[in-house]
Order: sequence, then C-alpha cells, then structure tokens
Amino acid sequence: MSHKTAKIGATGLVLALAFGGLMYSTLSEGTEYYKHVDEVMANPQNWEGKRLQLHGFVVNGSIGRKNDSLEYRFDVHQNGKVIRAYYTGIVPDTFKGDAEVVLKGQLSSDGAFHVDKDGVMAKCPSKYEPGTTLGTPGAE
Repeated sequence: MSHKTAKIGATGLVLALAFGGLMYSTLSEGTEYYKHVDEVMANPQNWEGKRLQLHGFVVNGSIGRKNDSLEYRFDVHQNGKVIRAYYTGIVPDTFKGDAEVVLKGQLSSDGAFHVDKDGVMAKCPSKYEPGTTLGTPGAE
C-alpha cells in the first residue's frame, strides 16, 4: 500500500468519525418525544427528565398565576389522566380552560411538568361551526 493511499484512508476515517460524532451529539440534544398526557401518566418513571412535547387540554379552572409575576401553574388532562404543569413566561392569547395545548419541557421526579421558556403552544379553536352558512359579500 502506498503512502498516498494510507493518507487518503486515514483522512476518510477521521472525517467519518467526526461526522458520526457530530450527528450523535446533535441528535441526542435535539431529541424530543411527542406524547399525550395519558401515555406519559401510564408509566411516568419512564419519562422523567426526558425532553417531551406534551399534548393535552387545560383543565377548566386550574390556571393559577402568582401575583405580579409571569409564573403559572395549571393542570393538563387527557382521557382521565392529569399532569400539573409549571411555566414562567407569556402565555398565548388562546391559553385558557379547555384549550388544546402542546407543552415543551420535562417531567420531574415529583410528577410535575416543567415547561421550557416559550414552551406553551395553545391551538386555536376552529372558527367553523357545523350548520352555519357564510354570508355573500355585499349582500344585506
């Protein structure tokens, strides 16, 4: 084997290892699981400390906010299972009781879900209601 072939092989090996290491570190940092509240609560120990996008509905009347702060506490439910969530930040206008939400954060060992900064996404309720008709523009 010539000296030139050995250099090319070593360079290729170094590049492959560097690329593999970069992919591993990027994917392990960015991995998030998308789970529903009932899936997580079926076995919460499996999800502690893992990055989650948690889907559910805000329990009506459960939203509490610390006076003069942006610290929120609320419950999220799905199929009879409930998780208490904590969030500090500005919530979307559509965030209210019964709102469908996706929360980004982590489940702690005490069973509470700690939402990341800007990690509350409240889905907009549909403006369409069955049985209604839209008016014709310009008609009165």
